[in-house]
Amino acid sequence: MIIKDIAQEVFHAEVYPGDSTPGFEKIKSMAKGDVCNLTRFWMCAHNGTHMDAPAHFVKDGRTVDEMNLEDCIGTVWVMDGGAGWEQKIPEGYQRILVRGFEDVTLKQAQVLIEKGIRLIGTETQKMGDQDVHRLLLGHGVVLLEGVRLQEIPNGRAFLCAQPINLGGAEGAPCRPVLLYEQNVD
Repeated sequence: MIIKDIAQEVFHAEVYPGDSTPGFEKIKSMAKGDVCNLTRFWMCAHNGTHMDAPAHFVKDGRTVDEMNLEDCIGTVWVMDGGAGWEQKIPEGYQRILVRGFEDVTLKQAQVLIEKGIRLIGTETQKMGDQDVHRLLLGHGVVLLEGVRLQEIPNGRAFLCAQPINLGGAEGAPCRPVLLYEQNVD
């Protein structure tokens, strides 16, 4: 099996303008004589590669700990963005990862809902405006933002993208990976 990590490293990750920057502090160090190494860290739930739960923009929406993990794990279609990308999603896929585009429009979001998409992932830190977020999250579509797809081929893969279980939070960091069956020579 081949495993491809599509997450950003947290402490050097992209940060949405206005969000706090992640950081860390070594509070114990074996090099300094402590019995172990211990790190404290801080970050916004939406730094780097993360998921938005419905509660991010939907009043009384589900929080991260209430999300259906079946939406986050399963077969995914990886594709390029660009004009009309939403019309090029093959039949039968409920999870998609879209490379290299800046925004999802309301019209595109409606197409995703009509196609039964359960998860959409993009390379950007912000998938669309507030109305797009409300529409997608209100229909139960999981938003996976800030993935890295530069070295990932288009086509079918198996996605494992569980958010960290932050009880009551509207979003959470995650480390998504794509799984591929290894070719046997």
